[in-house]
Amino acid sequence: MAVKLAEHPIRQALHEEINARPSVPLVAPATVVQLSWLLPREATSERLLEHWMRLRNLPGAVLELDAAAQSLLRWGGLRIKRERHAEFHSYTFYLDGDHDLPAAILSRLPEGWLEASPGEVIAATHVRLRPISDTPPSEFLDAADPFGPALVASKISDGNAWVLSDFQLHEGFIQFIVLDAAMTPKQAGRAVQRLLEIDTYRMLALLAFPVAKEVGAFLGRAEAELAELVAAMSRAASFEDERDILARLTHLAAEIEHSIAASAYRFGAAAAYSALVRQRIAELREIRLAGYSTLQGFMERRFAPAMNTCAAVARRQEELSQRSTRNSQLLRTRVDLELERQNQQLLAQMNRRVKLQLRLQAAVESLSVMAITYYGSQLVHYLAKGFEPWLHIKPELATAVSIPLLAALIALGVRRVHRVVEHEG
Repeated sequence: MAVKLAEHPIRQALHEEINARPSVPLVAPATVVQLSWLLPREATSERLLEHWMRLRNLPGAVLELDAAAQSLLRWGGLRIKRERHAEFHSYTFYLDGDHDLPAAILSRLPEGWLEASPGEVIAATHVRLRPISDTPPSEFLDAADPFGPALVASKISDGNAWVLSDFQLHEGFIQFIVLDAAMTPKQAGRAVQRLLEIDTYRMLALLAFPVAKEVGAFLGRAEAELAELVAAMSRAASFEDERDILARLTHLAAEIEHSIAASAYRFGAAAAYSALVRQRIAELREIRLAGYSTLQGFMERRFAPAMNTCAAVARRQEELSQRSTRNSQLLRTRVDLELERQNQQLLAQMNRRVKLQLRLQAAVESLSVMAITYYGSQLVHYLAKGFEPWLHIKPELATAVSIPLLAALIALGVRRVHRVVEHEG
């Protein structure tokens, strides 16, 4: 009885990821040529697919595999594999028989098709897979120039094959010679695939090296400027000096952060590609030949120093950012403390002014009470004088009696007004 279970929407895609890029089985003799293009930012999936469809639509083309990450077709005696990666895409061409020049394969392609590929070539690799029975290793080892480029030679796949290369460009291609002693077709395909990936990932990783040189020059200037600003911090004699130093520190920190933002992706990609190169070399399971460098040894001498430089520059950049931030925070704290001190002084001055204003206001109010009392007493005097025939009270006496009463009433009125204002405030 079939059981229907609710599946995660991307379960199938995740499962197929482990089988996304299978190697192509090979039987010696065979020739493999791979070209990898670094994609421009404006390259779209539609444009890449359009370029691929020009091959798919050729008469006689037979599609063997069609997936998002990798496609494979057979046409005109060639097997053509297309791979799409995050920042590059590649075409790998397989042809039976040993061909010493890549042109033997590339000349079979439709005219103008290679030139129309989006991007710029970053890696070009030529692998010749030959049976060791037809080509003994001594044929290549004895022909190597002792004063020429170093020859890399080792046994791979637990001794079932030999690999040789001088890592020089021949007709624009890095060439590997693989001598098959006892590999199965799948082993041969995996070995060739690893060599192709080693060369491609090596070139992609090295894209960070020019960036590291440029960033290193900037860091030298930035470190000198930071040291100068830190020294100026200890010599700052006034608040204005500290504010000027803080402005320069903030500007320097912004430049460092801009440099990090511009180079972080490239340095991160270099670290990832470098790890893939080391992994692919380890998967070859090399056996050293006396007197010759292995792929691992060659990469440790020629490739690893560049990657170490990139990693060191990336660390140096992060450390400089932390130092500039730390010094900026320290100086900003000093500036903030000075601003707080100035604010406290300003508040103290304002408090003194308010007290003076209150005293002045109290004095004015006292004078106002006296003035109003005076005018009020005059009104009482005139009233008493007018009613004197009927009240029989002397105006002077009435005026004298009214003065304290008027003063008390006016003072109480002023106090009541104060209370109302304070309550509303």
